[in-house]
Amino acid sequence: MAHPLDSLIDQIVANAARKGDFDNLPGAGKPLPPVENAQDAVLSRIMREAEATSPVVVLRHQILAAQKRLKGLTDADGRKALMLEISALQTKLAIEMEAFRKYG
Repeated sequence: MAHPLDSLIDQIVANAARKGDFDNLPGAGKPLPPVENAQDAVLSRIMREAEATSPVVVLRHQILAAQKRLKGLTDADGRKALMLEISALQTKLAIEMEAFRKYG
């Protein structure tokens, strides 16, 4: 079944091609680079170009940094506070990973 916007999209692309909007694009005439996961290719490219990072990666870095700080901490109250922070970060990580598994 065709998407309801197919004809509109085709018309917009045809108008852009007629105006020359696709002329002299980088990589014109060359094959598209292979992608491992076609479904995520556009999202991955957008995130890479925006220098964005997945929340899972950010949380893992934060946990590792906090664990490294914990090793050098001798104050009992400071250790307890940092362990609570690590626990909260690990909970957030578990939630993010579950959401990723569920929704991709």
